[in-house]
Amino acid sequence: MSGLHPIADYIRFFETLSPDSLVRLPALVTNDVVFRDPFNDVRGIDPMRRVFERMLADVADPRFVVSAVAREGDIAFLRWRFTGRTRGAAGGPLALEGVSEIHLAEDGRVSGHIDHWDAAGQLYERLPLLGWLLRRVRRRLAA
Repeated sequence: MSGLHPIADYIRFFETLSPDSLVRLPALVTNDVVFRDPFNDVRGIDPMRRVFERMLADVADPRFVVSAVAREGDIAFLRWRFTGRTRGAAGGPLALEGVSEIHLAEDGRVSGHIDHWDAAGQLYERLPLLGWLLRRVRRRLAA
């Protein structure tokens, strides 16, 4: 396997993520795919699909934009920005930035997807009580 083709398909999937696009997941990931982010640690297509279904239910107008890709052998790193709006009475805009570590199986499908992003700084600090506490801790630990 050479080039970025399998990665390009996976990027396209994320950049066009919707409830309807989730049917494409089995063609893109292995049956025992590992998906990990600050909130989830699951194995398998169905648990991974449920993570995305929940995110799509909780966030209006979700959008991933991948701005950079680096690949070495069967591992790729995707730099991305995610935007949307939280649903509900306390809803508001979301803007998160992070990196996904993507592991490819021999057949080109994704066998591992590990998201790296700062949940405390980009999300938790926006919550009233928890945000105040985290900002206070961050200030105390700052050099």
